Amino acid sequence: MATGPRRPLFHMSVLATGFVLGGFLNGIVQHFMPDSVAKQFFTYTASPSVGPVSLDLLVLSFTLGPFAVNVSPLAILGVAIAYLIARSLF
Repeated sequence: MATGPRRPLFHMSVLATGFVLGGFLNGIVQHFMPDSVAKQFFTYTASPSVGPVSLDLLVLSFTLGPFAVNVSPLAILGVAIAYLIARSLF
């Protein structure tokens, strides 16, 4: 198992924290910024999705999905901020 700040769980938690922070930033900008081109740019969201995926095991069947990720410029900014904070802490 890898040790130190370069382990996969560390990177996944930084990404998750960054996307959550970016989502909060996106919500704040949508609520407080007046209608303008800048607001449209910063709050534009691309939503790639996968699913639904069905799995039938004869005894048990279930469906997962759809799974979607909302990516916006502010979400990318949130990931960058989370990375810089994590890099300074570790």
